[in-house]
Amino acid sequence: MLQPEKKPETEEDLERKKKKEEKAKEKELKKLKAQEKALQAKIKAQQVQDGVNAPKKSAKKNAKRGGDEGNPEDFIDPETPLGEKKRLSIQMAKQYSPTAVEKSWYSWWENKGFFSADASSSKPPFVIVLPPPNVTGALHIGHALTTAIEDTIIRWRRMSGYNTLWVPGVDHAGIATQVVVEKKLMRERNLTRHDVGRELFVDEVWKWKHEYGGTILKQLRCLGASLDWSRECFTMDEKRSKAVSEAFVRLYKEGLIYRDIRLVNWDCVLRTAISDIEVDYTDIKERTLLKVPGYEKPVEFGVITSFAYPLEGGLGEIVVATTRVETMLGDTAIAIHPDDARYSHLHGKFAIHPFNGRKLPIVCDAMLVDPKFGTGAVKITPAHDPNDFEVGKRHNLEFINIFTDDGKINSNGGSEFAGMPRFAAREAVLEALHKKGLYRGAKNNEMRLGLCSRSNDVVEPMIKPQWFVNCNTMGKQALDAAMDVENRKLEFIPRQYAAEWKRWLENIRDWCISRQLWWGHRIPAWYATLDDDELKELGAYSDHWIVAGNESEALEEASKKFVGKKFELHQDPDVLDTWFSSGLFPLSVLGWPDHTDDFKAFYPTSVLETGHDILFFWVARMVMLGIQLGGDVPFGKVYLHPMVRDAHGRKMSKSLGNVIDPLEVINGITLEGLHKRLEEGNLDPKELVVAKEGQVKDFPNGIAECGADALRFALVSYTAQSDKINLDIQRVVGYRQWCNKLWNAVRFAMTKLGDDYVPPLIVNPERMPFSCKWILAMLNKAISMTVASLNDYEFSDACNAVYSWWQYQFCDVFIEAIKPYFAGDKSAFASHRKFAQDALWVCLENGLRLLHPFMPFVTEELWQRLPCAQDSERKDSIMISEYPSVVECWIDEKVEYEMDVVLSTVKCLRSLRAEQLEKQKNERLPAFAYCETDAVAETIKTHELEIVTLATLSNLKVLLSGKDAVPAGCAVETVNENLKVYIEVQGSLNAEAEREKIRNKMDEIQKQQEKLQKIMNASGYEEKVPTHIKEDNVSKLTKLMQEFEFFKKENARLEAEMEADNK
Repeated sequence: MLQPEKKPETEEDLERKKKKEEKAKEKELKKLKAQEKALQAKIKAQQVQDGVNAPKKSAKKNAKRGGDEGNPEDFIDPETPLGEKKRLSIQMAKQYSPTAVEKSWYSWWENKGFFSADASSSKPPFVIVLPPPNVTGALHIGHALTTAIEDTIIRWRRMSGYNTLWVPGVDHAGIATQVVVEKKLMRERNLTRHDVGRELFVDEVWKWKHEYGGTILKQLRCLGASLDWSRECFTMDEKRSKAVSEAFVRLYKEGLIYRDIRLVNWDCVLRTAISDIEVDYTDIKERTLLKVPGYEKPVEFGVITSFAYPLEGGLGEIVVATTRVETMLGDTAIAIHPDDARYSHLHGKFAIHPFNGRKLPIVCDAMLVDPKFGTGAVKITPAHDPNDFEVGKRHNLEFINIFTDDGKINSNGGSEFAGMPRFAAREAVLEALHKKGLYRGAKNNEMRLGLCSRSNDVVEPMIKPQWFVNCNTMGKQALDAAMDVENRKLEFIPRQYAAEWKRWLENIRDWCISRQLWWGHRIPAWYATLDDDELKELGAYSDHWIVAGNESEALEEASKKFVGKKFELHQDPDVLDTWFSSGLFPLSVLGWPDHTDDFKAFYPTSVLETGHDILFFWVARMVMLGIQLGGDVPFGKVYLHPMVRDAHGRKMSKSLGNVIDPLEVINGITLEGLHKRLEEGNLDPKELVVAKEGQVKDFPNGIAECGADALRFALVSYTAQSDKINLDIQRVVGYRQWCNKLWNAVRFAMTKLGDDYVPPLIVNPERMPFSCKWILAMLNKAISMTVASLNDYEFSDACNAVYSWWQYQFCDVFIEAIKPYFAGDKSAFASHRKFAQDALWVCLENGLRLLHPFMPFVTEELWQRLPCAQDSERKDSIMISEYPSVVECWIDEKVEYEMDVVLSTVKCLRSLRAEQLEKQKNERLPAFAYCETDAVAETIKTHELEIVTLATLSNLKVLLSGKDAVPAGCAVETVNENLKVYIEVQGSLNAEAEREKIRNKMDEIQKQQEKLQKIMNASGYEEKVPTHIKEDNVSKLTKLMQEFEFFKKENARLEAEMEADNK
């Protein structure tokens, strides 16, 4: 019996079988991440479907066949061991993949030491200190912007021959870190920091720092930040701590640090003073109930309460008003205007406090009191209000603090209210005023409420003994550094921030540097309690403080100061404001106070790049401390980048759901993934609903994988947007698609170069074809514009210069223009082909180096695939190769002018094609160039090939005005006054529509003509207008008249054609 013949396997079966084998092999290896596997499987499936190029040895043959054969494995990068140079696939993948491209390069760069600076180098230094992110922080879009800009600068300077140093560091972030660890203790062990004690709590913070801190620095690697990791530092490491102590001691000895009792921003939850930058203000329009930490019921704000103080001697009463009625327990005076006739009889009199009988003097103060506002009488609480504090000093009033550190009423507030939380006391005081018949009513009052950004507690102004920096002299030095025209040492970019600098520093106040925290730099001050002191509490006697570098030095100094007396030393429990150590950062990261090689080589640094929101809090303090302690400004330039907002211009907020995580843009994320991130946060249910709705609206399909290069380029290109960036993720997606275009342009170019191509050492465009001369001339211009823009810190302009050259000149024009040189085996183009190859290589090699600072990953990958020039030694990496510079012999203004004519002609022809060929857009049509002069005709004839190629024509015929007639059935478009183009569309030309177009143009020309004639006929024109302008106007009028006559003839021609067709 015959066996049925085995059915032969089809090509599709073989491919399917092959694909299964490859998938099985991948599963066994398990070397690539899940995301990479999915991506590679997708690439292979596409390659099997579309066909791929063969291995390298048969690339030429397959290129001729359109690349229909090949092994999919040849398109996948082999696994690269960590730290080794990336192993590239045999063939370039058909599509750009950010995940594949951005893998492996960074670890190799770092391992090779490309990021490291050399303090002994003879190269000129260029130094940037990375604004130290908080140790608690994770990468956010502001960090991404900072990184993109700074890395662009550093990579450009490194390639330009500088000894570049970009120093990474992390800030210990006193309040933020303490809050995080306190919450962790409470969540995991149900303990407060007071339960475990200071020493053990600080140990817990260090444990947390070692385990979780610095995550952001690892994330910066994903962005390609070429930081010198060998110099990484932490504001509380040993060297930085030494610098902080030394700075404090020096400033104290120079009389610039002192201790005083002053008003501070107090957080009753954290129990510490906080800086102005840690206070967020919310505007309240009317009576509003707000949740306050530690209170079960919401607290009322936006209300002003009036009440009466009885006057001494039966003189009646005086009514005052306040938004914080509980503070009346600390009132020590009532202020009136000296010229207010209503109260003239009360000068020198007293009011009586209704709850404690304290006599409150009636003081006259024209600086504070506006007699037209309210009752014209103001209650004064010097210990709890900034304005009242100043009044208290002017009139030598008593300062009575009525709050404990945790926001309860203390004994000064009276036994009736002592122990009450401040907002509970508010209600109790109101009730007591009612009972005494002193309540006079309440009404809505617009106000700004200060909230701590860390705890969300309502900030309480409190009088506290604190350490302060006297900023008068240092502030003046910092101001002069920027404003002294003859000896300016500090430049702001953009320039408008110089005015803000001036405003801040002319009104600078002394800086409170004490913080009542446990995590931070302990203040290097010890209090000596003498055996014979009457008062034993810490700080009771201001002359008992000893400031020294360490306890042994303090003991030695105290022994000299209190000779023969017994004493005990206790270090101040407070820590220093985080901004104090941050202000020393440019000094401390380079080894100050020691005279290290780094300090000698790299101080002052070159530029500070940061957000404009911390101009005063960080930048000004660095400049003050740098001049005072380092002897010079810490940097010569300050570049202040815009703040990043969402696409609608809103501030990014978790509750709006518009926060953009850079890693989610780099790697991509689904809408469900975005929702999950919100759910894992701490939003309340109502906020969560709003936030999710916001994400659905802004990211209905999630965020596509864009890669670091596209994100960086988008952020840097946005910097032209004044003080705010409205970040639209679709723009980032657009640059990711552009990376794919760049990838494909290089793939195309590589196929035209071939395997055996060897680039020349020198390229002289003199003998090259026209399009090759032009692209080199335009590359020259792009280089010039990019370098000039980078020098001027115009990063958006630099991006545009690079992008425009690659997109609009190299891809859109040059690659298309040279395609005929590689079509078939046309021997006529043999020399042109070789020149085109050389021009291609020069463009790729220079263009990638030009783009590298903006897009480091894709440029490194593509540059590594380029062939090396003959007899030359190429650098290991694009990042240490030379940045492109202008080549004099590439300049060719004649070629540029002629290509402008060519491209204008092509644009008009394409416009005509689009109008006339709605359905048959790929059909090649004959065209005509109607020239008014012989010179224009010669230019068009010379560059006929480029015009025909770029405009997709079947042929182009040059017609000369006065000699040649235009064939029938043509549509016309004006290139300029000397050149018109026609496309022949016989049989399909809509003559009436064409005539309508011409009539519209004639109407427009006539309007322009009449407007110009009106100007020229105006009274006094001949006498007042300069000669050159009059000549220009005559020339413009002549051209307009010529244009009008031309279209008049065209209209008549079309009319005649229509009549002929109708006969």
